[in-house]
Amino acid sequence: MAVLVDLDAVTVHHADRALFERCSLTVRDGDRLGIVGINGTGKTSLLQVLAGQRPPDGGDVRRGRGARVRYLDQDPVLPGARVGDVVGSAWQVAAFLERLGGSLDPSRSLSSLSGGEAKRLALARVLAEEGELLVLDEPTNHLDLQAIDWLGRHLVGLTTAVVLVSHDRHVLDLVTTRVVELDRGRAYVHEGGYAAYLEGRAEREERAASSEAVRRNLARHELAWLRRGARARTRKPQARLDAARRLVGGRPEAAVREGVLDLGFSTPRLGDKVLECRGVGYRHDPGGAPVLSGVDLLLAPGERVGLVGRNGSGKSTLLDLLAGRRAPSEGAVERGPTVAVGYYDQRGVTLDPSARVQDLVAGPTRVPGGPEDVALMGRFWFTGELALARVGTLSGGERRRLQLLLVLAARPNVLLLDEPTNDLDLDTLRSLEDLLDAWPGTLVVASHDRTFLERSTDRLVAIEDAVLAGVPGGVPGWLARLGGDAGEPGGPARRGGGTAAAGAAPGAAPRRPSTSTFAHRLRTLERELDRLSRGRDDLAAALAGAQGHEALAEAGSALAAVQADLEATEARWLALAEEAEASRPSR
Repeated sequence: MAVLVDLDAVTVHHADRALFERCSLTVRDGDRLGIVGINGTGKTSLLQVLAGQRPPDGGDVRRGRGARVRYLDQDPVLPGARVGDVVGSAWQVAAFLERLGGSLDPSRSLSSLSGGEAKRLALARVLAEEGELLVLDEPTNHLDLQAIDWLGRHLVGLTTAVVLVSHDRHVLDLVTTRVVELDRGRAYVHEGGYAAYLEGRAEREERAASSEAVRRNLARHELAWLRRGARARTRKPQARLDAARRLVGGRPEAAVREGVLDLGFSTPRLGDKVLECRGVGYRHDPGGAPVLSGVDLLLAPGERVGLVGRNGSGKSTLLDLLAGRRAPSEGAVERGPTVAVGYYDQRGVTLDPSARVQDLVAGPTRVPGGPEDVALMGRFWFTGELALARVGTLSGGERRRLQLLLVLAARPNVLLLDEPTNDLDLDTLRSLEDLLDAWPGTLVVASHDRTFLERSTDRLVAIEDAVLAGVPGGVPGWLARLGGDAGEPGGPARRGGGTAAAGAAPGAAPRRPSTSTFAHRLRTLERELDRLSRGRDDLAAALAGAQGHEALAEAGSALAAVQADLEATEARWLALAEEAEASRPSR
């Protein structure tokens, strides 16, 4: 297998500290690597070194001859002024964009795109590029469940090498064959996916605990030896004395974080009535298209509900209504008299970048740095200098963790979480799930993280075409409902077993194709485009090596025919994609 990138004893610094030191890593053809570690360990910096976006501060980077790298930044910068400048005339970018959450108007300015739209467009562009190494930084951010499911399966099917940073454990376990863990300036390589990384990390921590027990035992013996008296010590070798002092004064390696994230807060008792939506509808503008319509939802004490739906379907709007941030256009949202809502939203509260962490935790009524606040910050790993840090210096993950701290410190008994897994590292996610396992309050969580939903919720509801409905079968049931149709393997069979036309009433207008039918036809055309593209490349290579007029003419004629077929198929795909977009119901 050809080597694409080889890192030898690479070191990267940030400000006055080393993110990681003497990291050695080789990426070969077909490798699928996941990079994991807590916030601030240098995951993005390692990706940038691998992709050639930044030089290391020490060590060597060797690259395979002709190895092309495709790179998705965590905050990508798109070229051009409009969507059409990024999509271009090739069908591939538009096809990938459709799979990742829907097409965008080519005339839209890039400055008008939301962060999620810009990230999906950048990801589609990177997936469509050619290259031997694909480097992705948080590719699942801003994707819905169906798009994440498709992306995972697409990455598994690639023959090129893939290196990605992701907090999505389902994708990590599905895609990766090796996991690189960054921990306290070192890199540990685990053969296997996310589960193998957890096993390897647990074994390393057990070995460290065993080594510390041995050190303590030796230290006790050496301490007794040192205490025998001055005359005894003078007759012993100086090296033994020095070794004994180092052993006695030694310390176990500091944990990556002290203890676990202790989020155990007492909450006010909930009464029998929590939250109820009766016939709730919402429109952004009077007379406009409904975002939500006829929503009926009853939340019981201690209930845990997962909320799913495509991007833009209205999940955040429903959470805003439950939190009282918005008033419904119709219907009513009723709250019980004992309800105290805590809302952890995607945007987070606006925090003064010059404010210190301990000042925000203390609030306006307490003196910063009090014993209770210090203990509270310690539960969220804001210890030492980090407790005195200003918000503007915190990483994205640290700011999100601080926002979670501020929400839970208010002791809510109803918790609304909107995409809580974004920007949180894997350790924090697992600890948050452990909290929710034992948390006595009521939970509503909107998330595209399959693992988080399956671990933290008991039932699933979905918003589709402005309507809220239950989802039997959990996340797999939701994905099956989105992806299946009668023309696809595993899709639900049509009633009666006949064709659509045979089942239609005489004289009835033909039904418009469903979204899933369009998706199936687009996938069929994409497979044909891939086949024709490979054939064109083979014929181009044959033409370059052809000898004689007859061979040149034959190869040239075949190449022209395939090129014509390819252009015609591209035109069919573009027309079908436009038809599919026009058929989408307006929101």
